[in-house]
Amino acid sequence: MAHPRNVLLGAQGAAGLLPVCDHYSGVEARMVKSLQLQAEMMEEFGACVFDVTLDCEDGAPVGGEVDHANMVVALANTAQAAPDLIANVVPRRVGARLHAVDHPAFASDVQIVLGGAAKALSYIMVPKVESIADVERAVAAIDAAAWGVRSTPVPLHVLIESPAAVQQAFEIAAHPRVESISFGLMDFVSSHGGAIPASAMGVRAAGDMDSFDQFHHPLVLRAKTDISSACHAYGKVPSHCVVTEFKDTAILQRAARMASQALGYTRMWSIHPDQIRPILEAFSPSTEEVEQASDIVLQAQKQEWAPIAVRGKLHDRASYRYFWQVLERAHQTGRNMPNAVQAYFSAPVH
Repeated sequence: MAHPRNVLLGAQGAAGLLPVCDHYSGVEARMVKSLQLQAEMMEEFGACVFDVTLDCEDGAPVGGEVDHANMVVALANTAQAAPDLIANVVPRRVGARLHAVDHPAFASDVQIVLGGAAKALSYIMVPKVESIADVERAVAAIDAAAWGVRSTPVPLHVLIESPAAVQQAFEIAAHPRVESISFGLMDFVSSHGGAIPASAMGVRAAGDMDSFDQFHHPLVLRAKTDISSACHAYGKVPSHCVVTEFKDTAILQRAARMASQALGYTRMWSIHPDQIRPILEAFSPSTEEVEQASDIVLQAQKQEWAPIAVRGKLHDRASYRYFWQVLERAHQTGRNMPNAVQAYFSAPVH
């Protein structure tokens, strides 16, 4: 019997299947702890519920970029070779953020990181992408360094951080090698030369109806929705910016819910281990949503995807597609699902 992903999503079936949380670490001790936590949560959830991005940009000390890149290579390779993980069944996901393409350290980053760990990396993040030309330059360098090392191209994640780059979001999202686009909030605000207040880099307190925070300043909000729309237009993953108030769980949860439910983001950055579980919770479907989606998809498959009525409502392939994606998100976030549905994610897709 055909797998629901093939029936309902077709050629788009492989798009958008990234963990909802992207956790960044730039200091060696924190990188090690992040990778340990990833392994622990893989065992807990039976899925890789968050990516670990090893950071060569903000993490590297000025003048120490080469040593830092070599450390990232060692950690990535060690993580993928770690014994006693369920990674034999569930692939472990580790990526690396390099310097921007116009930074003096970009070339050495590419040669060291891709030359030494291309097989171990699930993706490469390139920051400060301004145009499709930057994407092409990054792809050419990455492919040259990884040539002969791995059989598949390295997916590219890009970070958009300026008003000019936001204008190019649709063209960037259309590039076949771009898998995900992230929004760089703080650089975006700073690039306006004081025209956007500092409050737009944060999240306003509950009950504050006046401050122009990142979810209420019109220019910031437009940039976020432009990036999200561009990604969805081309089957790519929009990744929401970091929340710097990492000790305030309530603020993080509000921000994550707004990003996922109002702005269409399907992924979000974490910069502290305490942010990972709240992001997973905010991006997860509820128990009721999982139950409803399971019921509809299972009934639809029994009817060979013909229209059905469930609780007095008509459903067809358009709604089946939506409810299947609810189940995929449930799997990505480690939600419990009925055994009949869980089997969809245990068997290979044909």
